[in-house]
Amino acid sequence: MFEFKSCINIIKSTGKKAHTLQELREHLTTISDESIYHHVYEYFLKGHRLLFTNDFAQWVGDNLEDSVLSERLSNIDPYAFSTVSELRQEIINTIDNHLKESPLPREARPGEEFYFNESVTIIYPVGIRVRNLAEFLIAIQHIDRGCIYYHFYEARTRLGNTMDDFSMWIEYALHKKELADKIRAIDPFMHDIEGIRHRITNLVKEEVTKDMETV
Repeated sequence: MFEFKSCINIIKSTGKKAHTLQELREHLTTISDESIYHHVYEYFLKGHRLLFTNDFAQWVGDNLEDSVLSERLSNIDPYAFSTVSELRQEIINTIDNHLKESPLPREARPGEEFYFNESVTIIYPVGIRVRNLAEFLIAIQHIDRGCIYYHFYEARTRLGNTMDDFSMWIEYALHKKELADKIRAIDPFMHDIEGIRHRITNLVKEEVTKDMETV
């Protein structure tokens, strides 16, 4: 049986902000792991724009108008790192390399500074349990965005960066490895949460239809 859970984030300020790229870089060396996690991994829970993959890239692109660095930061795959510390260093290295090429400082306009935040994540069951793929198909179309984020994105940091709750249950409880592999192959960077929902729905619908045809 698969039990759907959802999550919400309660945001809290760290009191730190950056006006320039240099200030952003300096704060990145001391800011908490929780803040890095919030601005990178939890970006997908905030209805992110597909042009960016984390808050740092979005701020650099929108407020510093540096499209080159914004793209470089967006190309960092957080699931390629086993710890937040490793991810932090990759972000800092990317900024350092860019500053060697473009040392002239750019400053955000007043009110458009980067504010470092952290969050407290509250996880809770939504009262939906499914026993088979047909029931899962109905549920996946109606659960809230927090459910998709928790089981598809957040699960990757819980399960070793390659697995998600949906595909794990489908493979090990329902013994449908081919379908599980297809769901794992969905690129989290190429879609927003509704896009993820749509792709999972289509894959599961195809499998359910195939099962019905073989009965």
